[in-house]
Amino acid sequence: MTSPEKTRLVLDLDRRATVTEQRAANPSRVVIALPNAWLSQTAQTKATNGTIPSPFMVSQLPSHAVAVSLPITSFRTYKHFTLSHPPRLVIDVTPHSTEVSPYRLDPREVSQRSAPPPSQPVTPRAKGYTTIVIDPGHGGKDPGARGLQKTEEKDITLKVGLQLRELLSKQPGVRVLMTRDRDVFIELEDRAKFANSSEADLFVSIHVNSHPSRQVKGIEIYHFGEAKDQRALEVAARENGTPIINTGVGWEYLVADLLTAKKIEESLELAWNAKESMVSQMNGPYVVNDHGVKTAPFYVLRFTSMPSILAEIAYISNPDEEDLLRKPAFVRDVAQSLYHGIVSFLTNNRPDIR
Repeated sequence: MTSPEKTRLVLDLDRRATVTEQRAANPSRVVIALPNAWLSQTAQTKATNGTIPSPFMVSQLPSHAVAVSLPITSFRTYKHFTLSHPPRLVIDVTPHSTEVSPYRLDPREVSQRSAPPPSQPVTPRAKGYTTIVIDPGHGGKDPGARGLQKTEEKDITLKVGLQLRELLSKQPGVRVLMTRDRDVFIELEDRAKFANSSEADLFVSIHVNSHPSRQVKGIEIYHFGEAKDQRALEVAARENGTPIINTGVGWEYLVADLLTAKKIEESLELAWNAKESMVSQMNGPYVVNDHGVKTAPFYVLRFTSMPSILAEIAYISNPDEEDLLRKPAFVRDVAQSLYHGIVSFLTNNRPDIR
């Protein structure tokens, strides 16, 4: 049941059940769980086809429990209780009022308008792609991945992001914003809030990959979705700053009611354009291993309301690619290839941009 005052989720149970509640971090959320419980096939279908109301995220945990996750930013108050005849778990959520308190972000970039809670993406607007947010991963106290030569991911992503901003800013009619333009720490939640409050039309997050095997190298581009393999889940867990066991809670099973089909389709198209551009433009000067376009539950892709991608531009754990990442020419070529991929997407979707 959904109304302007309250959203209610009712779980039908086949017996009386114990209910536990805990707070989890990164991202901050309330997790209401039913130990020793399993989702029925019907419930699993609802969890994956988008019929569960926002902001509830329901998932089956490997520990034989059913979890309902509520991002802290998605409600003003909540309560839960059980009924006996028949057995049910009822969870009520009251939304925030229209006034939302300001959030922390680089004061030179933050909009003065209040941001909608990131866990309640709005429907993408029916207008051209005029505002692009570039999100250099990590920053400040969060260095991201490190290479053998002590190269830090946060420095590389900022260099690429600044050059990408310079290139895109030359496009007529395009406004380019950055979640950070210097070495500062920005919460994942605030990155998504910034993009949403800025009414961005595209969101491009830049990261550098890492792998336990120093032989692995190459690029891969992500858009939001269920992790299709263990490696994709590991990458999302690292970038989200969450243990693997928690990364999929409420996310691993795609809750499509928070994402319109249009956003998913356009995110995929943007990801393919970016990946194809990077492979075609950088193969030759460099040897590029193409790991393809993938889906994974990245926080910044999950909670932004516009088409969004996350580019893993190289493996800092690979000594050869770390050497390249330290070279200004390689950073420039990465930015240019991403730029051409974005412009290719814009050209296909907005004919007046060339």
